Amino acid sequence: MKRVAVVTGAGSGIGRAAALALLENEFHVVLVGRRAEALKESARRAGEAKSRTLSITADIAKPDEVQRLFGRVESEFGRLDLLFNNAGKGAPAVPMEELSFEDWQSVVDVNLTGAFLCTQQAFRIMKKQSPRGGRIINNGSVSAYVPRPFSAPYTATKHAITGLTKSTALDGRSFDIACGQIDIGNAATEMTERMSQGVPQADGSIASEPTINVQHIADAIVYMAGLPLGANVPTMTVMATGMPLVGRG
Repeated sequence: MKRVAVVTGAGSGIGRAAALALLENEFHVVLVGRRAEALKESARRAGEAKSRTLSITADIAKPDEVQRLFGRVESEFGRLDLLFNNAGKGAPAVPMEELSFEDWQSVVDVNLTGAFLCTQQAFRIMKKQSPRGGRIINNGSVSAYVPRPFSAPYTATKHAITGLTKSTALDGRSFDIACGQIDIGNAATEMTERMSQGVPQADGSIASEPTINVQHIADAIVYMAGLPLGANVPTMTVMATGMPLVGRG
């Protein structure tokens, strides 16, 4: 039986790496993002596995587009085995009193509301399909419990993702739907390129931070996705060992 995965934010970074790794492990993968050209590039990098991809442009912050997305998944494949809620964004790193409402709202819409809307639609498919059930993996962040300066919107939404993960795991338990979360620290993607030049630290200094190959994150997603539904990883942290996270810096 074919295994079907939906990966949001699949046009770059962690989403692209996870999608390619799932394809290498024989999944059919629905690549989701707002930029058609970026999704096209992700599919191109899949090589021969491109035939097992389906690219769908969608803004996951909009309920009608999320419904259309999952309706297409159901009509094309008839089932859904894995949802990786990966899409996310940050806001300008400015003092809290200078942050605009629009910047706050846009982060909440994508990072939290988008993940909820996708989870809601995944539940509807996973509950009724046969065999029943599936797995949902949420992209959290170490920022949820050790925030960076000037990161209130991102930190707040990633903290909320932990609550969504726990509620999803509980509500899905009776329907063979497992839900876990991966908290990532400094995977080397376009978003973390600036870390080599230096990023603000809690003591007000600017310091460069180590990163890790994004493939390590993709491998962790594949591991979580490959578990039988009777087993789950509620939370996993994958981070650069030398990050100023554990201890006092």
